Amino acid sequence: MSGKFRPKDEIVALFKDGQTIVHGGFANHGAPNALIDCVLESGARHLTLLGNDTGDPNETIGRLIHEGRVDKVIGSHIGMNAETVELVANGKIELTLIPQGSLAERIRCGGSGLGGVLTKTGLGTIAENGKQKIEVNGETWLLEPALRGDVAIVRARSADPYGNLTYRGTSRNFNPLVAKAAAITVVEADHLVELDELEPDRIVTPGVFVDMILAR
Repeated sequence: MSGKFRPKDEIVALFKDGQTIVHGGFANHGAPNALIDCVLESGARHLTLLGNDTGDPNETIGRLIHEGRVDKVIGSHIGMNAETVELVANGKIELTLIPQGSLAERIRCGGSGLGGVLTKTGLGTIAENGKQKIEVNGETWLLEPALRGDVAIVRARSADPYGNLTYRGTSRNFNPLVAKAAAITVVEADHLVELDELEPDRIVTPGVFVDMILAR
């Protein structure tokens, strides 16, 4: 078993100052905790986090907030994490809030080679300020551009040496989206399996989108 499996030190070396880290997870569920360890071990700072939320204080992705590694957050909410809220209020972290559906669609567009998504969410409110409007069939839409990261960190249920991935229940959440939306995609999986162990119909993320898998 080799393929895309890589030792921890090789994955740690991927993370650099100033990167945008696009991450799976939803309210701490399905968070790539072992890969978050790798980010912390790398010493990388001035990061931008792109994902649904920032978890709880000093838990899951919130550990990067707690350790002072993050300059900017792009997500749909931060209310679970009082540390994030305080840092934003004090001007120490820049925050871009995006409605959850729009966030998911913009990440999907980033992974699908699309320029963005047309939506009416925010139309006629202060959320439309500075955004491009497009007329389609007599209706007005806001253009929300695609979102991508430098490195995606993903949590899967199972991974084979080619990088084919399955997910479990609600832990799936944003993980399949972010797996496609970065220059480099790194995965941790609960189970590392051989090539013939995953039924094709169970595979959610094809291995072509995966660059490295954390070896155990």
